[in-house]
Amino acid sequence: MDVKLSAEDMQTLFDALPDVVFFVKDRSGRYTHANLTLVRRLRLKRREEVIGRSVAELFPSTLGSSYAAQDRRVLAGETIANQLEVHLLPNRAPGWCITCKYPQRQRGEVCGVLGLSRDLRHPDGRHPTYPRLARAMEYLQEHYAEGVRVGELAALAEVSVAQLERHFRNVFQLTPQQALTKLRIDAAMRLLRGAGSVADIGLACGFTDQSAFARQFKATVGMTPREFRSLHG
Repeated sequence: MDVKLSAEDMQTLFDALPDVVFFVKDRSGRYTHANLTLVRRLRLKRREEVIGRSVAELFPSTLGSSYAAQDRRVLAGETIANQLEVHLLPNRAPGWCITCKYPQRQRGEVCGVLGLSRDLRHPDGRHPTYPRLARAMEYLQEHYAEGVRVGELAALAEVSVAQLERHFRNVFQLTPQQALTKLRIDAAMRLLRGAGSVADIGLACGFTDQSAFARQFKATVGMTPREFRSLHG
């Protein structure tokens, strides 16, 4: 028997998960459904304060414009899967998550956006490959500013490249490349609170040039390094 859940049913289910943000938006990018986790992270009290509003009305302008651009891609038919992002937690500290957005269709036409963001959890230390993968992760932590090859990490973990990719997802919920990106962006966010130039910070964190740094930073954090510095510096 096929069971189909409505958006209302899914909203109720995801209300019970404090580490997952769930939402549905209409063709205009306005929320039609939002779980309580999203409501609380917006520092609001009632779901009704979110429904009918857009990201531009609910988030700081830099983040709102970035999320709106992402939604436009989905409304054009694109699926965004397993996007590593930084979101603001209730205490306004940055929190890492994996975001997926899917176009909602009605009679073949895109009519909205279905989205899900899951907070990154602690690594699964009980996984049988954890001790070996931890060696690869430690290497990444020490050498994230350098050109790290996946083959090097696989050799450290004593697995094949394919096994490394699969086990990394199981243990860290990330691919090795996403783990490297996270380390670099984490370092950049720390350094941007100081006095160094944006160009020097990008180079210090392993980005080959300033434009590559700005693109990756905005794709992950939702704003440029300069915008982040002006908000958090």
